[in-house]
Amino acid sequence: MQLRQFFALGALAVGLTYCAPSTPPAPAAAPEEPTLKSAFAGHFTVGAALGAPQFTGQDTAAAQLVAREYNTITPENVLKWGEVNPERGVYNWEAPDAYVQFGEDHNMFIVGHTLVWHSQLAEYVKEIKDPELLRAALKEHIDAVAGRYQGRIDGWDVVNEALNEDGTLRKSVFSDVLGEDFLTDAFKMAEEAAGPETELYYNDYNMWNADKRNGAIRIINKIRENGGRVDGVGMQGHYSLSGPSIDTIEQSIRAFADAGLKVMITELDVTVLPNPWDLVGAEVSQNFEGSPFMNPYPEGLPDSVQTALAVRYEDLFRLFLKHSDDITRVTLWGVNDGHSWLNGWPIRGRTNYPLLFDRQNGKKLAYERVMALKK
Repeated sequence: MQLRQFFALGALAVGLTYCAPSTPPAPAAAPEEPTLKSAFAGHFTVGAALGAPQFTGQDTAAAQLVAREYNTITPENVLKWGEVNPERGVYNWEAPDAYVQFGEDHNMFIVGHTLVWHSQLAEYVKEIKDPELLRAALKEHIDAVAGRYQGRIDGWDVVNEALNEDGTLRKSVFSDVLGEDFLTDAFKMAEEAAGPETELYYNDYNMWNADKRNGAIRIINKIRENGGRVDGVGMQGHYSLSGPSIDTIEQSIRAFADAGLKVMITELDVTVLPNPWDLVGAEVSQNFEGSPFMNPYPEGLPDSVQTALAVRYEDLFRLFLKHSDDITRVTLWGVNDGHSWLNGWPIRGRTNYPLLFDRQNGKKLAYERVMALKK
């Protein structure tokens, strides 16, 4: 009796073994959601300008957005002369070090902005009137800043905004004391300090303007003739809903490429607000009193304007794709609408909506239209 029970239990165990359902296969991993950097890979890098909160851990949501969407970064302010080197021999390295480390941690193309600029300049530089002393201060600054990040910063805006709208040299302490030679000096010094692998750029706004474009090509050719290296040009993209025209921007892209320059679309944003007194450009010293007429959307952007912004960005990125053999980088000036400098310039306290992400880091219709170009 016990033996029969033993065999019966054994048969039952075997039956249970064969009848048990098999383990279901693991669900397939969901495909990664496309991002700006993945969508435009193989065409150009896509990046944003960062403020200190976004790379020092103060604004973690924006930092996560940057790490997800972008593969190149530019600093808004921390590497400008007045910030990093406010007094002769005095350097503020903490924020720039954090910026570079953030880029390295996320395997990004790191841009340095900017070595030589007439604005946001340390006061001690403005007081130098002797050519030999100013040239020495220029070299000391470039050696310290570009030299510190040799092999870590991938490209430098060596000279920023040195031209007037007619293409002539802008009046500044550098042009007043050193003349046009300061341009060649700066690029030679930058190459020596940053190293041969670091790209060197000239960066300016309104480069769609034919006179300014031709002036930029002229000074770049002169720098090269005098032994300086200029690898590319940054065409700042501070645009509006209505201008400049796509055709006008395209003419400058072609002209710079024909001059043997890499083309970068830098500081890209699209203002949706009125332009006071037909203001042109990005001269940061200008500012204006506000009015309700000049700040029409404090509570949110109407759908019609949101759509117009999306169409504008779609048209711009379509142009960039068309010329992706010549364009190496597209950098937006800010991470989200709340972070944009256009909330405070040229009129303080306005509410602008110039970027691809809203104030809560949400994707705007403009983002969707840009991404749709690559579907």
